Amino acid sequence: MKKLIILLALTTGLHTQAQLTTNAEVITNPTIHNIGFITLLAHYYDDGLKLNPLAATFQGNNKYNDTLPNFLSDSYKKELINYYTKYLEKVEKFDNVQLSESELMSKAILKWECEVNLEGLAFEQYTPIDQMWSMNLMMGQLAGGTSAQPFKTPEDYVNWSKRLEDYEIWLHSAKSKMQEGIKVKNVLPKSLIKKVLPQLASVANTELEDNLFYSPIKNFPADFSDSDKLRLTKVYTEVITNKIIPAYKELHDFMATEYLNAGRASSGTQDIPDGDAYYAHQIKLYTTTNMTAAEIHEIGLKEVARISAEMEAVKKQVGFKGDLKAFFTEVRNKKELMPFKDPQEVIDNFNAIHKRMMPKVNALFSKQPKTPFEVRRTEVFREASASAEYNPGSLDGTRPGIFYVPIPDVLSYNTYSDEDLFLHEAIPGHHFQISLTQENENLPQFRKTLWYSAYGEGWALYTESLGKELGLYTNPYQYFGMLGAEMHRAVRLVVDTGLHSKGWSREKAIQYSLDNEAESEASITAEIERYMANPGQALSYKIGQLKIMELRAKAEANLGKDFDIKVFHEKVLEVGCVPLALLEEKIMNWISANTKA
Repeated sequence: MKKLIILLALTTGLHTQAQLTTNAEVITNPTIHNIGFITLLAHYYDDGLKLNPLAATFQGNNKYNDTLPNFLSDSYKKELINYYTKYLEKVEKFDNVQLSESELMSKAILKWECEVNLEGLAFEQYTPIDQMWSMNLMMGQLAGGTSAQPFKTPEDYVNWSKRLEDYEIWLHSAKSKMQEGIKVKNVLPKSLIKKVLPQLASVANTELEDNLFYSPIKNFPADFSDSDKLRLTKVYTEVITNKIIPAYKELHDFMATEYLNAGRASSGTQDIPDGDAYYAHQIKLYTTTNMTAAEIHEIGLKEVARISAEMEAVKKQVGFKGDLKAFFTEVRNKKELMPFKDPQEVIDNFNAIHKRMMPKVNALFSKQPKTPFEVRRTEVFREASASAEYNPGSLDGTRPGIFYVPIPDVLSYNTYSDEDLFLHEAIPGHHFQISLTQENENLPQFRKTLWYSAYGEGWALYTESLGKELGLYTNPYQYFGMLGAEMHRAVRLVVDTGLHSKGWSREKAIQYSLDNEAESEASITAEIERYMANPGQALSYKIGQLKIMELRAKAEANLGKDFDIKVFHEKVLEVGCVPLALLEEKIMNWISANTKA
């Protein structure tokens, strides 16, 4: 679910699209008790849209498609501080007794949003570019012309050209921020800088007609007039030649020399100013808990041990005689698990998984999304450093949810975890959770595009355990793939906290992962560098999954024969994306209300 993570990293948690609720809508909605409070939520959402037009584009709101704020400027940071401070003061003035249950949840979420983002704004952003999460990668994806930025009309084309002019400002600001970072010794590790350089070079050193940012010009809609094509070609040629390519070259040359020379040899945040405090905030932001790094590290060690025992059972089932580490190597290199010769075969396999499981989805989910869904290959320019991801559909359902699969080398593509991956990224994982939230008419607009990684990634990881109930994991290697994916998330608890709170090196984290996972060294290296680039995010999956599994176990124990898995799933999903403490409060109240005395 990387796209929402990138948006969060870029804008410190701003929302996207807003539509003020009318009085008529308020009066006819039975979940609304306090018109003033709902109006406050709508204004909060509307003001957030103005501050973050890029995120609005991803939600299908095209009002601000021609603008891009300089997220790195001091003036923008001041606007954010004023925004969160103002709404925190406003929301605290509402008396809880005047609010419905749903409104109380919205109040708690809004307070959390304002408080956690104000805490985050206390830390300066000296590393605005990395190999996986940053603005340049998002803008590159939009530039391809097949993502959220529309290219259907001449106006759409003009909007993007104007946004590119603003983007040039951001690129220069990114260099300035990194120069400031050198002075205060807050820079990227050298290993990450080296991964960024080819990404920048792919734009900086490419001729105009082959340049990624020229892609829309090569794909004009059929109904464009010759005069429009000529005019837009000239506009794009000028902005790409005179602004985008020079800015990329300047940034690339700076990062390849001065910045690379200043790059850190260390891997974690402990070695940057206020690193411990920053990591503590990242843990809070991504897990929505007050857990410490030490607590999470210990949970990770216990989970690794538990899952290892289950893996041993699968190894015995298939008759492998070596130790578990040798079995990892066997799975990584087993030719029968690498059957494809063309990237389309990988996509076709995921579509076949979808078709095979759908008849049994109804047994577990009474409510399913209307938003359409597609599987696509990750764009070539970024797939070498990308992992599989889900991009949500638009709020109005006109743009489908998309499951992106990177296939940099189809001949070595291993299928052993494909069933598990589909459950997580697509159905019933991210596609179900996000689409149902966006389609939920009982939620105020500001909650429809919230993203709390502990809930969202926790839900997706939880759904991986449903494979057998959905007719999957009939092959022991596919079940081992599920265990491998869960192990991967357990290992993350150990290595992320190891890197950022225990002084682990990149190499030690890689070796720990190799010792406990069936992933290739190249894949593990990319993952470790991901954790280095965005501390704390990788913790959210397992922490969220464990909480949802804990709540399910409590519901089963308390409700007994009255427990209905479809109802439990509906209760978890209907609340939208929320901090874990609020989810737990809702589910425990539901259990209590349905437990017989």
